[in-house]
Amino acid sequence: MRHVVLVRFAAGTEPVEIEAVFDALANLRAVVPGMLGFDAGRNTSPEGLARGYTHGFVVDFTDAAARDAYLAHPDHKVAGAALVGLCEGGIDGILVLDFELSDG
Repeated sequence: MRHVVLVRFAAGTEPVEIEAVFDALANLRAVVPGMLGFDAGRNTSPEGLARGYTHGFVVDFTDAAARDAYLAHPDHKVAGAALVGLCEGGIDGILVLDFELSDG
């Protein structure tokens, strides 16, 4: 299961704030069984199709149950609230897409 999140950080959001919220989300690997990996970064696409999304992150899970445990975890709720607080328009500055990974 792959959890993809695109983020439009509000103008003036400091890089240290972005790093802190991404670190908090990445650190959930220590407390959420089945959370396999976390990668985050600034958009660098040359295509010009970002539609204002400045950053993104990807979390891989063993399965949907592990993803659901991550979403419900109290530490995720804290980190998620911090993320929303940094976004342009709050929750409107976040786009989430989950999909199953193929075996091959």
